[in-house]
Amino acid sequence: METKKFKTVDEYMSSVAPAHKVLLKHLRKLIRETAPKAEETISYNMPSYKYKGVLVYFASFNKHCSLFPAGPGIFQTFAKELKDHKTSKGTIQFTTDKPLPDNLVRKIIKLRIKQNEEKAAQKN
Repeated sequence: METKKFKTVDEYMSSVAPAHKVLLKHLRKLIRETAPKAEETISYNMPSYKYKGVLVYFASFNKHCSLFPAGPGIFQTFAKELKDHKTSKGTIQFTTDKPLPDNLVRKIIKLRIKQNEEKAAQKN
């Protein structure tokens, strides 16, 4: 079976299971509020947010959703706050039973913005 290639985040969201759609709609809202200058795109066939480079990706899977903070040190910086969530290289998993706390999402996004701004400043 061929995987559908998404062109927009809205198109991606329309394909998500209802329970995950609620989680991802809320996550999308938090990202847009915290990073209003970020460009919303599809990359690697998932929603992606870019501001002076990639900030984060997110995706829905069969039994969980994932947030992919695309930067260094995120897991170490937020180790205590992430202890109740399954993490692996580059991803934070969450479910309807264990959603990501809004405050944590905002802090991750703010740190990613700062990291990208610092990286962009070093290039100039």
